[in-house]
Amino acid sequence: MAFGLDARDFATRTGAFFDAEGRYLQAAGFLLAPAGRVATAVYSTSAIGRLTAADTLGLIDYLTSKRS
Repeated sequence: MAFGLDARDFATRTGAFFDAEGRYLQAAGFLLAPAGRVATAVYSTSAIGRLTAADTLGLIDYLTSKRS
């Protein structure tokens, strides 16, 4: 979650989609590994394509099992 950031700057730094007309970001979700590395990123340009809680938990389980 982010609040008070410059949306255009955030889009430039993360690859998120910026709507210049409405001056807002489309949804972007990031799952960070314990060391702070981006494990996965999901970008959306409409009302679909977001990380859900269930998908995120499943992905964490999968990535954790791959490390073992």
